[in-house]
Amino acid sequence: MDLSRKHLIGIMVFVSMLVMLLSGTAQAISNGQPDEENNWPYVGLVVLDDAPGHPARRCTGTLISPTVVLTAGHCCYGAVKARVWFDWNLYDDPGQHYPFPGPYAVEGTPITHPEFALSGPGLPTFDTHDVGVVILDEPVVMDEYGLLPEEGLVDTLPMMTDVDLVGYGVQEMHRGGGKPYWVGLRIRYFAAAKLIQDQNVISDEFIKLTANPAQGKGGTTFGDSGGPVFLGGTRTILAVNSFVTSYECAGVTYSNRIDTYALEWISGFLP
Repeated sequence: MDLSRKHLIGIMVFVSMLVMLLSGTAQAISNGQPDEENNWPYVGLVVLDDAPGHPARRCTGTLISPTVVLTAGHCCYGAVKARVWFDWNLYDDPGQHYPFPGPYAVEGTPITHPEFALSGPGLPTFDTHDVGVVILDEPVVMDEYGLLPEEGLVDTLPMMTDVDLVGYGVQEMHRGGGKPYWVGLRIRYFAAAKLIQDQNVISDEFIKLTANPAQGKGGTTFGDSGGPVFLGGTRTILAVNSFVTSYECAGVTYSNRIDTYALEWISGFLP
């Protein structure tokens, strides 16, 4: 079983119905490059089950301690189990267990922020408190992990601050001969983007990022949901990817800040 086409289509439909009607959920890194040098080993691909043994959606998450993966609330919402892979290229799995349990997957329990709520269709009432965690059944020991920011860090950053986007989202939209569909490569990608600070942000929970493939700017798409927005050149996570304003992932990207209300909640799961 493979999520690359059939299940990615199902995931897109599910996520679209769940969290948006007029905008597309942010889930793969556009204008990105594969992380072949494994610069972000603590960023993993997350598959979540909506019933035992039934993979329902695919997201990205960041390991912030040996047992805690930070992701988006809409990824964990309604999920009963999660599996996380930290290999930069999941095609290296010789048994091809994905998206089911296997020797390269770490299982865990998804938890959604208690105040996560779906509002209405479109902007500006998209959702609130779009933050979640996966608590791993077994620790994953690494040399370093993603870092939580200081409270209010985003408010100190100037417009066009460099950020790094990392995720396992889909990469191509195929057209012709029927309805367009996305194809996912199950590979960790990264791209540079810019922080936009202006008067049009939909709420103080979100940051707004450039996402214009025509101009070569990095952006996110289906599969990158919950993935980190790192302060450029650092391991500090400013936000988790939440949604974009275009089904074709060419619009502005919105990410839920974690340097505000989310810090206390997330920290409660750390050792």
